[in-house]
Amino acid sequence: MRMNNLFHFTEHHRYVAYREFSLSQLDQRMLSQVYQPIIGAFAIGLYHFLYQHIAADKVGYSAMDSQRKLFLLLGIEPSEKGRAYFIEQTTKLEAVGLLQTSRLMFQDSEDYMFEYALQSPLSPDEFFSTQHLTLLLRDKVGKYTVLSLREQFMTDEPFAQLQAEAHRENISVPFYEMFRLNTHVIDYELEQALHEVAPSRRGATAQDSTQEEPVLNYADIITRFPKYSYNRPYVEKLRLDREGMGILDYIARKFELTPVEICRLLDEDGVFNTEGRLVLDELQHRAHLQFRQTKRRGEWREREQQKIEQVQKEQKGQRSASNEMHSLDRAAAEIQEEVAVEMEFYVEVAPQCKDKCDVHQYNMMLRNAPYTKLLEKYFPGAVPDSFLDMFTKIDLNYKLPDEVINVLIHYIMTLTTQEGTQRISGNFVERIASNMLVKQVRTYEQAVQYIRTQSSLTTESASRTGQAGSKPRAAGGRSNSRYAKQQRPAIPVVQPSTESVAWSQSDRERALELARRLDENS
Repeated sequence: MRMNNLFHFTEHHRYVAYREFSLSQLDQRMLSQVYQPIIGAFAIGLYHFLYQHIAADKVGYSAMDSQRKLFLLLGIEPSEKGRAYFIEQTTKLEAVGLLQTSRLMFQDSEDYMFEYALQSPLSPDEFFSTQHLTLLLRDKVGKYTVLSLREQFMTDEPFAQLQAEAHRENISVPFYEMFRLNTHVIDYELEQALHEVAPSRRGATAQDSTQEEPVLNYADIITRFPKYSYNRPYVEKLRLDREGMGILDYIARKFELTPVEICRLLDEDGVFNTEGRLVLDELQHRAHLQFRQTKRRGEWREREQQKIEQVQKEQKGQRSASNEMHSLDRAAAEIQEEVAVEMEFYVEVAPQCKDKCDVHQYNMMLRNAPYTKLLEKYFPGAVPDSFLDMFTKIDLNYKLPDEVINVLIHYIMTLTTQEGTQRISGNFVERIASNMLVKQVRTYEQAVQYIRTQSSLTTESASRTGQAGSKPRAAGGRSNSRYAKQQRPAIPVVQPSTESVAWSQSDRERALELARRLDENS
């Protein structure tokens, strides 16, 4: 029984007992000889006492009563020490699978009650087949006693010596070979009556089993929430607000938030309205920001860990200089054989590499070289950190193969040489990589086909833009299709006139008078 505050479990609270089974002689023997050495005699006595709350020939609920009567009949003082001892005994029963305790809260009032649902003990075969229960019994009574107990619950096979040579054939008759049901007539009244007289707890259990177990509950939130927060009264109302707790559980599942992060969001302004209800849109927006921030931190941590491991490998290699030749031989043996590229998937050499290799060497390098080595071919000196970080993120976080990243680098470097191309940024590269992930581009051939398709689409879009909007292009000075939809309508501009206008003497005098008035007013 999980109870953080003993004032939430007192002798004044009410309780009921529930069971759906009846104990047999075998069950009684299992409780006394197997379960009792594990959890103690008082816990087994408590189990029998709760079992006797319901008549032996019936199943279901017992009468509702106060826990004061339960404490007095068990000889437990209704004090803090007695409550702690009772919780300890019920916890032992719950741990071995003999009891399930639930707290039932009523929406109409702030009161609640406890339900003690008894479970039947396991059969000898099931118990000794459960590893953790068998090991626990061994720790309590010893290995030889466990073997002796198992032999006492089992009978010997009369044909044990012949069992290895016997062939077992199932000759039982199934139900539908013996009986025929009249399925043409459906008795709705009988089904409705059976549904109405069924215990409410069974229906609730079946309904709860189909739903997922909630990620967090009210206790996870209220124990971590600041006591003197402005939103504390609103959070306390969630104890009886099933809809509000469902919203929090949905957001915690959707954005993978922990109870601490949920409490941090609930402590912010704007997540509750004036009536104390959760504002779903605002809470979901802030949870999304938290999710994105956590995702960026995880990606950055993964890249930094990769860098640290790389540095450690380099330092370890420097220390073992004496074994350098052997390590080189092993590394050469581990290098995979180069994969040839078919002619139909050849790409043109990027302008940055035309003086360094021919088309055959370039395509073999795209197919087989790591992306870090390929980047060095495009730059005369060191590779800029911004470029290296972009493709390191794609490699470590997006898990694209090296040959696909090489084709992506080729495509981007080819775009940089085209006139009118926008600046190559991390967001631009990430958009292309994410599009590759969506289209399931995982091989070199798929990557080449992808960049060919994108290049053809870009060429067609640029040709249509040039034919339809040549005048706006001349006015705006931008040829990128990104700005094709944002072009403004052509507005006529008043051109300066070249004709000379003759001014009369009266016009000059009026102009001078107007200038004097403006000077005086200023």
